[in-house]
Amino acid sequence: MHEPLPAATTTVLRTLVVAAFVVILNETLLVNALPQLMDSLRIDERAAQWLSTGFMLTLAVVIPTTGWLLQRLGVRSAFRLAMGLFILGTAASIVAPSFPFLLAGRVVQAGGTAIMMPLLMTTLMNLVPPNARGRIMGNVTLAIAVAPALGPAVSGLVLQWLDWRWLFGLVLPIAVVVALLGLRALRVAEVTDPDGPRPRLDGLSVVLTAVGSGSLVYGLAEAGGGTGEGPAPLLPAPVAVLVGLLGLALFGWRQLRLQRSGSPLLDLRVLRHGQYTVALALSSLAFMSMMGLMILLPLYLQQVRDLSVLQTGLLLMPGGLIMGLLGPRVGRWFDRLGGRPLVIPGALVLLVALVAMTAATLFDPWWPFLLGHVTASVGLALMMTPAFTGGLGALPRHMYAFGSALLGTVQQVAAAAGTALSIAVLAWRQAALLSGGSVPDTAMEAGVRAALIVGVGLAVVVVLVSLFVRSGPGGEPVGAGSPEEEATVGDPEATDGTDGTDESQLHTPASLG
Repeated sequence: MHEPLPAATTTVLRTLVVAAFVVILNETLLVNALPQLMDSLRIDERAAQWLSTGFMLTLAVVIPTTGWLLQRLGVRSAFRLAMGLFILGTAASIVAPSFPFLLAGRVVQAGGTAIMMPLLMTTLMNLVPPNARGRIMGNVTLAIAVAPALGPAVSGLVLQWLDWRWLFGLVLPIAVVVALLGLRALRVAEVTDPDGPRPRLDGLSVVLTAVGSGSLVYGLAEAGGGTGEGPAPLLPAPVAVLVGLLGLALFGWRQLRLQRSGSPLLDLRVLRHGQYTVALALSSLAFMSMMGLMILLPLYLQQVRDLSVLQTGLLLMPGGLIMGLLGPRVGRWFDRLGGRPLVIPGALVLLVALVAMTAATLFDPWWPFLLGHVTASVGLALMMTPAFTGGLGALPRHMYAFGSALLGTVQQVAAAAGTALSIAVLAWRQAALLSGGSVPDTAMEAGVRAALIVGVGLAVVVVLVSLFVRSGPGGEPVGAGSPEEEATVGDPEATDGTDGTDESQLHTPASLG
């Protein structure tokens, strides 16, 4: 039996989960609104796609800085900044008179969203004892999994009767209420030491991560989303990817140099912890598979099976709901069993689901895709909570913020890569068949099947990586090292194993102010 968390801790975590749900819901809310936006703002498809690409780019640029930001500001101030940006961007989007104004609003929204998830993860790791983290992280899955799944269905329902501006108008009052309640709840949740050192911001690191992450995500998104219609892209996709990789290489070199002085923007010493690195690889590959499915299934169901946008959203919603609802239960299993007994079966379930959906493209009924998507979601649920909890739990406390930031950054790149890879394979196979005289529906069906086969290959790699997950009873990583080892690896100045934080403060929010 777990000891109940203090009431103040529970209130803080619930507030952050609700806030994360609101901002993450917004990521997929415009999926079904693009045709209406194109008519309303008189823009082409490539320009409309920038409302999603720009959001993703902002996440990729801002998330790497959140490790520094959380150490500098603390929980309450970071929450105020995140919700303030999100509310400002939402309000601007409601009244946007033109496409550039709406795009600016989306970028500001994304700035707030980028801060919220690392804030939630870092606060959870600081406030919750190790033997209860799986259970609480499972609740976080509700925000991570359910919100994106609900986005297309909610927008489909709203757009049946209302204008696209209502997608933002309905979110705004909810965000304001959550912000006000959150600021009240977070008065006792400051986990930073007010008298402790404040890391300085390295301007060159910010520029390098912006150029590197931004260019890489842009190049991958352009490769996966380009339709050949509208004006030419700002940079060809291969050039953007190369610029991004070069920028990230220089960023890594810069962080290694700054680590000697103890003030990197993103402390890459988190990668010295083996189980964190395994969790990073596992969650990234799983994220690639998930994003590939999210882009392929709507295309297939609408263009080959002739389902409407609303029908597609409703058909895909059960998978997201089941993934979210399983989160708390998987978290409890993780607290009792550890990660390995969950992650390996989860990877195998994902593999079986992708194989089944690939085979289903050979037949007419649509229901195998519903069943396959639900099964894949079960597999992802079994993997994601243990990966997040076990990976971050393998780090010393003073590295939680950096671990969360790197995890979020890599996931954004993985999302863009999964989308780009799926669309590139689909387009290649489709073009080959069309040039040979195949009808469009047959070519599309074969293209989706080819992309799903690539997804099966990714799932095989996920299974292989899952074999490296090592965890003992209660979710404690095997060989994570003593507190003294953790302190010296992560912080050359922390030699007492405490990194300047009293253990009791992590579980007694009333003492944290």
